[in-house]
Amino acid sequence: MKETEKRPLSWFWKWFLNNQAVTSLLVVLLVLLILFMFTKVSYLFEPIWQFLAIVGLPIILAGILYYLMNPAVDYLERKGIKRIYSIFGLFILVIGLIVWGVVVIVPKIQEQSMSFVENLPGYLDIIENKVNEILSDPIFSQVQDQLEASNEKLIASMTDIIQNLSRSTIQNIGSFFGAVATVVLAVITMPFILFYLLKDGRQLAPYFVKFLPTKMRKPSLTVLKEMNDQVSSYIRGQLTVAFAVAIMFMVGFSLIGLDYAITLGIAAGFLNLIPYLGSFLAMVPAVFLGIVGGPVLLVKVLVVFVIEQTIEGRLISPLVLGNELSIHPVTILLVLLTSGKLFGLVGVILGIPVYAAAKVIITHIFEWYTTVSSLYEEETESDVQQE
Repeated sequence: MKETEKRPLSWFWKWFLNNQAVTSLLVVLLVLLILFMFTKVSYLFEPIWQFLAIVGLPIILAGILYYLMNPAVDYLERKGIKRIYSIFGLFILVIGLIVWGVVVIVPKIQEQSMSFVENLPGYLDIIENKVNEILSDPIFSQVQDQLEASNEKLIASMTDIIQNLSRSTIQNIGSFFGAVATVVLAVITMPFILFYLLKDGRQLAPYFVKFLPTKMRKPSLTVLKEMNDQVSSYIRGQLTVAFAVAIMFMVGFSLIGLDYAITLGIAAGFLNLIPYLGSFLAMVPAVFLGIVGGPVLLVKVLVVFVIEQTIEGRLISPLVLGNELSIHPVTILLVLLTSGKLFGLVGVILGIPVYAAAKVIITHIFEWYTTVSSLYEEETESDVQQE
């Protein structure tokens, strides 16, 4: 029996919770009021944003590594190894992997990147010659003058952009060193945050929940657990898929003889953290090099891309990610566009897990509302007959 049937209906219950039009209007007004107040008093939140800018990066990095390492720590603890020993063992393993990457991978990336920069003018000349060959066709004779004029305007615009970038670079040297200091601080503090998360992370939710009223503690723990499951599944799944994508592209590009295969593969893995769009963005430099290398190499690059997309979409993503988030692709794209516009690259990467966590909260609020409002009561036979 509904809670509303156990008590006399108050004016609030009758005119607000049980009135669909009024409820919808209140929700809209509340959202607009929050947005309006935020725009008027946004300066009050400036110290909070500055604080988050300082502590946000190490916390985000520590959180990502926590979700990656915590299952291994839990597994070793179940096998009888003390948690503290498991944490130290994983720290040593991670440090070893970082050292290996710095010694082996980073020099290769540096070498390939410098080679690409040195060869870039030659690549651009090849592209220009190919474009001129196409434009020399009689079909394009009518528009060739317009294209040449457009090219002159484009070159002038590019010159202005480069000059503006040079001026802004000189002006923002202080900001650059500030960003470097923030990154260094994050690298120093992140291991300590990660250590205590792995050691005492399971106690955080019960600790915060104990400050809530007694009746709210159990449902709050349920919400926090579901949020944790959603975020952890997404982060572990996305990083696993990104690693697999990097390996597939590195192997594929190496087999077809494409230059800079390691750098392109690693870049593809990082870009794959952006759902749906990452792999296509990663193909831009590969297609560019394919055009430079000729039609045969271009076809090989496209074949590698098709094979990678097929394996990722049909095998790896369903196996690793499944359908745990239950978020429609259109919703994902809208979240990416919005979060990217508001928060840049960080918003693009973290927008989906934040949305998934918010979705859990809103879902539970809606479920609570359905229990206290008669708008969602199922119709009985007597109600149908009265209609």
